Amino acid sequence: MKINFSKPNLSTPSTLVVGVAAGGVAAGGVAAGGVPGEAARRLDEETGGALSRAMKLSRFDGAAGKFLSVLAPHGVASGRVVLAGLGEPGKFDALAAAKLGGGIAAQLLHSGETRAAAAVEPPEGAPIDAHVCAARLAHGARLRSYRFDKYRTTEKESEKPTLARLAVMCPSPARARTAHAPLEALADGVFLTRDLVSEPANILTPPAFASEIAKLVDDGLEIEVYGGDRLAKMGMGAIVGVAAGSQHDAHLAVLQWRGAGRSGSRAPVAVVGKGVTFDTGGISIKPSGGMEDMKWDMGGAGVVVGLMRALARRKARLNAVGVVGLVENMPSGSAQRPGDVVTSYSGQTIEILNTDAEGRLVLADALWYAQKRFKPRVTIDLATLTGAIIVSLGKYQAGLFGNDDELIARLAASGKAVGEPVWPMPMDDHYDELIKSDIADVKNIGGRGAGSVTAAKFLQRFVDGGPWAHLDIAGVTWADKAGPLAPKGGTGFGVRLLDHLIASHYEGR
Repeated sequence: MKINFSKPNLSTPSTLVVGVAAGGVAAGGVAAGGVPGEAARRLDEETGGALSRAMKLSRFDGAAGKFLSVLAPHGVASGRVVLAGLGEPGKFDALAAAKLGGGIAAQLLHSGETRAAAAVEPPEGAPIDAHVCAARLAHGARLRSYRFDKYRTTEKESEKPTLARLAVMCPSPARARTAHAPLEALADGVFLTRDLVSEPANILTPPAFASEIAKLVDDGLEIEVYGGDRLAKMGMGAIVGVAAGSQHDAHLAVLQWRGAGRSGSRAPVAVVGKGVTFDTGGISIKPSGGMEDMKWDMGGAGVVVGLMRALARRKARLNAVGVVGLVENMPSGSAQRPGDVVTSYSGQTIEILNTDAEGRLVLADALWYAQKRFKPRVTIDLATLTGAIIVSLGKYQAGLFGNDDELIARLAASGKAVGEPVWPMPMDDHYDELIKSDIADVKNIGGRGAGSVTAAKFLQRFVDGGPWAHLDIAGVTWADKAGPLAPKGGTGFGVRLLDHLIASHYEGR
């Protein structure tokens, strides 16, 4: 779907979307009805009150996320006007505008319409102006229009999306285009993450993932990839051990963006991702039911790669580094066993009690490498790490762990701003007792209780000082149903969150 910006034109031949804000409250707390915006009011006059009558008959009150399609008289748009609920004016912010754009895309993608135009102005009292509203609406529409149809060969024409073009109208198209440019780069990063997460594991093996990362030199990133033999010589026993049962060697990929220049005085922001391209559980094999979902156990690495593309494409003014560990966790005669002990890159020894707790082993070496080599000012890792976080938080919020209150607060605020919520979890010292090993420095599981917490405490053993946060995204990387800004499938959760964090607190500083 192509998106462009234009001046308002209510005589467009396209399906026309106009905004209606939620109205006041009548006696008894009943909604008094929607408040049409300027475009909706003008159309209502041109149609002899057709929109007002339709709103009244359908009880449409302008609530956020609600839509009403009206067949308009001849000569008005293409014959169809869609009323879009904006919600309460004071709450119509940048995120609400993006969700509105996503809702418009969801309504019209398969409607049979090929062209649509949105003439939606922010309601009076909204905290954003018209050009920001237009840019965010376009961003949301693009995010929601994503499809992974690489392997579809027999899809019926009647099942394919029809909407090919969306014109977003506003008084200053040039200002809207300027505001949208970094959001377009951000969507490119989100789409790359979704593509990677959606790929089947027979295609996206660790070396294939590394090859995809290598292509990002075209975006201006500096890329380094280390293979299994090199990692073994470097002493990365934790990540190499996870890959021991697979025919594919472990890989470690390093992505650098030098947006502050080589002489930039500030240390980089480091993001680290778990990239298990398929997770059988290894010798501690998982149940067969649902194992196909483990193709997206590389979601953390996918977020890191998508974020780095977004930063590069929007020319972010900071130095950033991404480090991802890429492995496949398979059972075989060469696989590591429960009871084995490996030596990590940090020198700490790890007793493997469960080979299905492998992601933390991958991150242990990747985290230590990122910190030792780059001395970052802040380190954030992402991983589909534990099923326990889904038990705790479901599939709406990610678990947030860390050692720095300011960083945790910033991440929580950024998550709220972009609609990717995170919930701070405890990191009390007494949880360390649960991962003490009898024969090594640490064991890789801590028992049934507090599984996501003990996993985070394990990772903290491989944090060499400095602000650090861990995002457990196991519940939010893949959606079983469509959401406001993503269809069913890979969500890209984390790319927009971290981009907002960087833009708000680290870029240009």
